[in-house]
Amino acid sequence: MAITRRQKEILDFLNAFVSRNGYSPSFEEIARGMELKSLATVHKHISNLEKKGLLDRVHNRSRSIDVIPPGTRTRTSDRLPLAGRIAAGKPVEASESYESISLHDVVGNRDCFALEVRGDSMRDEHIVNGDYVLVERTRTARQGEIVVALVRGTETTLKRYYSEGNMIRLQPANYEMDPILVPANHVSIQGRVLGVLRKYR
Repeated sequence: MAITRRQKEILDFLNAFVSRNGYSPSFEEIARGMELKSLATVHKHISNLEKKGLLDRVHNRSRSIDVIPPGTRTRTSDRLPLAGRIAAGKPVEASESYESISLHDVVGNRDCFALEVRGDSMRDEHIVNGDYVLVERTRTARQGEIVVALVRGTETTLKRYYSEGNMIRLQPANYEMDPILVPANHVSIQGRVLGVLRKYR
């Protein structure tokens, strides 16, 4: 992927800094080293290099800029440009953003997995057939959390979890469906839902 002369200079600076110091430079150190007066300019260059798959960065953590070796670079990275905010109500003024987002921003360092949803029992929670749920692996759940539950050791289901004495109520979010009532010792929590992904075809 083509890069500008300035972006090439920044990549060279990053490589030299890491080779010399053993860690990544801060934005302030990049600004000083490249004689840039604005941290916003540094942020823009770094974000553009990241979008081009030439850098990897853990957001909200300092000194986390890594130059991706040429042999491992791909056309896309696991980060997507966060181009701004969009109104779902009244229109708002468009603004440019240099942020990006990845699944890591949603799940953090938690032990997670994804499941494809089959059925419409959670449709009133806006989780429908074909969606993907991001699930944190856990054996416990709080009242009202959306969980992946293993019932009687053989069937898994996605429902809201309620502990009611020696019974567990697995509550669908679909008024056409009845809750599942199961003895507590017949239910095993596999995880709790952190987020939902939907693909429009």
